[in-house]
Amino acid sequence: MLSQQNRHVLPLVGALFTLYIVWGSTYFAIRVGVESWPPLMMAGIRFLVAGIALFAFLVLRGHALPTLKQWVAAGTIGILLLAVGNGLVTVAEHQNVPSGIAAVMVATVPLFTLCFSMLWGMRNTWLEWTGIALGLLGIVLLNTGNNLVGNPMGALLILLASASWAFGSVLSSRISLPTGPMAGAAEMLVAGVVLMVASQLSGEHLDRMPSLSSFLALGYLIVFGSMLAISAYMFLLKNVRPAVATSYAYVNPVVAVLLGVGFAGETLATREWLALVVIVSAVVLVTLGKYLFGHTAKVQRAPAVKAPE
Repeated sequence: MLSQQNRHVLPLVGALFTLYIVWGSTYFAIRVGVESWPPLMMAGIRFLVAGIALFAFLVLRGHALPTLKQWVAAGTIGILLLAVGNGLVTVAEHQNVPSGIAAVMVATVPLFTLCFSMLWGMRNTWLEWTGIALGLLGIVLLNTGNNLVGNPMGALLILLASASWAFGSVLSSRISLPTGPMAGAAEMLVAGVVLMVASQLSGEHLDRMPSLSSFLALGYLIVFGSMLAISAYMFLLKNVRPAVATSYAYVNPVVAVLLGVGFAGETLATREWLALVVIVSAVVLVTLGKYLFGHTAKVQRAPAVKAPE
């Protein structure tokens, strides 16, 4: 029999493990997918199919339908996290940004999260400010490396994606979202529609039938990278601080780089390996800061938290 404490801890551990490993592998899956799929179209299909499947499953299980207010909130978060956050990363990888480099850039999400948290009165500690400064140094190193120095647009897209994802993560804990996994389903539905519209407006079309590997990559992104991982992420955002929920960012780059180097033939220069170490160290420092100064941060955050409805 599991103790009461373990019943609460195990879902948190399982959700974090899902984000650490599964989301780390999605960068490689995106890289494989965009070899045949137009980027916005692929991202749109990914979230639209995953959203429809998860929504239908929850409705059949008797889950309460979102209210209009919750649809608006879920749509806002879905656009910030998925349509802009993930969509821009997919476009960047289509523009030949290596999957490992993309993951290292996205590792800055917890640093952006700290900055956006200040909008709601959360004061950062000196340790967290040190982590932010260290992360900025890592970004500079990464953008002067071989893979991004000739691709400033790709670097800008991923930075914008990271900022959008961080802002959406902070905002999501302060607005009334649908309960449980219905939040992820609603967000994916809205994001999928937005991305498909963007795909049509940008003139994307299929020149030929995607390869089997690209279909398999899309399937993996739908089931594991979307339905499973996004539900786990929304669970964490409602149960832990945003910077803890985004702590997956210091594991994802390692997983993504290893997959990219091992299976996609990607290479990183010495400066880029150094940037990886610096950015991961910055995120670890930020996470430690949250634990070391957790009592102070909790007192500061309490007035800003919106009660669930």
